[in-house]
Amino acid sequence: MSRDLKIVDTAAPVWSIAAVERDTGLSKETLRMWERRYGFPAPRREATGERAYPHEQLERLRTIKRLLDAGHRPGRVVALPAPALLQMLGDIAGPREVPAAPTAEGGAAPDGCLQRLREHDLDGVRHGLSEALTRLGLARFVLEMLVPTNTQVGDAWMRGELAVYEEHAYTEAVTMLLRQALGRLQAPDARGRPCVLLTTLPGEPHAMGLLMVEALLAVEGCRCVSLGVQTPVPDIAAAATAFRADVVALSFTGCQKPAQVGRGLQQLRESLPAATQVWSGGAGMGSWRRRLAGVSAFTSLEAVAPAVRAWRHEALDGRLELPAA
Repeated sequence: MSRDLKIVDTAAPVWSIAAVERDTGLSKETLRMWERRYGFPAPRREATGERAYPHEQLERLRTIKRLLDAGHRPGRVVALPAPALLQMLGDIAGPREVPAAPTAEGGAAPDGCLQRLREHDLDGVRHGLSEALTRLGLARFVLEMLVPTNTQVGDAWMRGELAVYEEHAYTEAVTMLLRQALGRLQAPDARGRPCVLLTTLPGEPHAMGLLMVEALLAVEGCRCVSLGVQTPVPDIAAAATAFRADVVALSFTGCQKPAQVGRGLQQLRESLPAATQVWSGGAGMGSWRRRLAGVSAFTSLEAVAPAVRAWRHEALDGRLELPAA
């Protein structure tokens, strides 16, 4: 039996702190600090002195993590009882209007994908997404299929209707499909422009938005260099120089507070040459009101293609100072 899960009796599983960390994404340090500051979680102690978390506390921590991802502060939510937490989830993840993906051309609908995911029909999920990609093309697939489907999957997870493993399985299916589609695209000329460096700042672990942006940029013929997620600012600056990037593109999902986003962008902007533009986008930019010179903030994926075309137009007109090729 795994050391992470301990069974006291068949109805009362308890979890190690390592298992809780992996399941919720909350660090061990955070869990211990909440225990001291808020009195929750309240794990029991094993004979060895190790913390053991009852399953109901794990479920409550999952709910708290969803609320934190939605922008709530720990001081407001950590000490609340489970019913109050669930009520807050219902308030923020209630029904909302989601753009509908067209189905007249045979593409799969978001509702169908979500239903297959709930039924654990991963082959059906992959087939439906692949069919939609074939019929819509990569750019329209991202904008018309993935955007509403991601919203539905995310909302279902927020309401507790999907488990973490189900959301992860969906994310993995989409990631594999997009990577395969990118591999089939004709590679742009090595000197092609703009060259876009893609990554996230430390504290932003989600890569889905970054990959969707890369797909839209690739369709526009950009030369893309992806560093994955959570790259320290000095390394982003070094990579931008090494790869002669014209643009550094960052994705924010809302994991970080607006002040953190602002500090990170300010630090990055000051670390890059003036000729290198910074494009930032994602749901996390919706709550960031401050504007920085040399940083363009996007709240919609539809803005990616026009931004590329505007960059090229200015470059042709000689209005841009370009990094040395």
